[in-house]
Amino acid sequence: MESLIIGVFVIGYLAITLEHNLKLDKLIPALIMMAICWAIVSLGIDSFSMWFDSNSHHIVEGFGALLHDEKVHLVEETLLHHLGKTAEILVFLLGAMTIVEIIDYFDGFSTIKGYVGFKSKKKLLWMFAGLAFLLSSIIDNLTATIVLISILQKIVKSRDERIWFAGLIIIAANAGGAWSPIGDVTTTMLWIANKVSAAKLIQYLFIPSLLCIAVPVLIASFMPAFKGEIQFDESDMDKPKNAYSGIMLGIGLGAIVFVPFFKTITHLPPYVGMMLSLGIVATFAEIFSRRKFSLTDFNTKEESNQHATHGPVHHSLSKIEMPSILFFLGILMTVAALESLGILFHFASSLKESVPMLGTEFHGTGVSDLVVMLIGVGSAVIDNVPLVAASLGMFSEPLDNELWHFIAFAAGTGGSMLIIGSAAGVVAMGMEKIDFFWYLKNIGWLALIGFVVGSASFMITRTML
Repeated sequence: MESLIIGVFVIGYLAITLEHNLKLDKLIPALIMMAICWAIVSLGIDSFSMWFDSNSHHIVEGFGALLHDEKVHLVEETLLHHLGKTAEILVFLLGAMTIVEIIDYFDGFSTIKGYVGFKSKKKLLWMFAGLAFLLSSIIDNLTATIVLISILQKIVKSRDERIWFAGLIIIAANAGGAWSPIGDVTTTMLWIANKVSAAKLIQYLFIPSLLCIAVPVLIASFMPAFKGEIQFDESDMDKPKNAYSGIMLGIGLGAIVFVPFFKTITHLPPYVGMMLSLGIVATFAEIFSRRKFSLTDFNTKEESNQHATHGPVHHSLSKIEMPSILFFLGILMTVAALESLGILFHFASSLKESVPMLGTEFHGTGVSDLVVMLIGVGSAVIDNVPLVAASLGMFSEPLDNELWHFIAFAAGTGGSMLIIGSAAGVVAMGMEKIDFFWYLKNIGWLALIGFVVGSASFMITRTML
């Protein structure tokens, strides 16, 4: 049964990568393979000898000896657990995307153009890469990617030029998220699990993460795609801005930045803070919208009601990229099925046992640098969250052991090698309709170089510290 589920995952994964060849939206195979994988789990529950408890990050002992009803109950609890965790990400994503759309409704991102006093593609590349690296460490890599690509769409009108910038933003956002305890889901997991402290995480990973993006951007600077100048739309540049453009940009970005502080103070999941931020931003949006359109501007009650229906909040919600949300649901819940059956646990264990001890071994754990790097490569294919969850169950190293810091770096930055290997990549893929193979051919190798350079830098930093 495990082989059957792996087969379904491989076929679904291929269908996603061949989206443009098959002319089939990627959300369709993602949702189908999710449903089929969990159906196989449910129908073949008695044939499985292992079950991974995601709550405690441990294998359930004696699962094969449990009664059928007990197994069914455990499957239902696990499915609900994963749905809850996935919903947290999706609701967070919905909130962030809605705030971004509200800012755009007031033409807020157009105000950024006034601060870009140059047309050089090379300078623009360094600017966006730097912003992505810093912003992702504060508001997380997913939200940073949404915000920066939204700004990019206002500056670079040509999609063929824009996707190159988007590709480097993905690498920069993932690198920036790796050294911050609130910058990526996996680093947050390790932080909450008391495996890394914020101070040591920054101390060990800031330089490796910086080099992880600096080297690819330096190489990209000499590529033909980043030579020359951006062609601005002059008529769009002269367009009068909304009176509240700058105010809504400040309120919106400030509300997003507020989310990690809310999480730190309340210890609640990030989506709660994002919903509070959305409510605040929506309140200001409605107030400013009413000031712009007073009741005397409407001839009839019907016109007034129509404006209320199509106000900033309703308008912004209607522009949310729902296919990307459903694609997230399919991918994350499919990976959850692989995790629940212990397949990912076996994957990590087999790396530990079969990979030769190339590189430094982590204090008698039987884990070498190469093993952790392969986990990073694996995170590009599967997902970094379940791989880190499996690592939490496999190893019992103390707080701030170098192993946890290297896992945080590898899992956080390794996903940049494939566009569907990270949340930032998936959301960029949806926003810009980036082809899987285009990214692999043009951006993936840059991400690989950054990953290898960053890993080597970590090994040197570890020795020095």
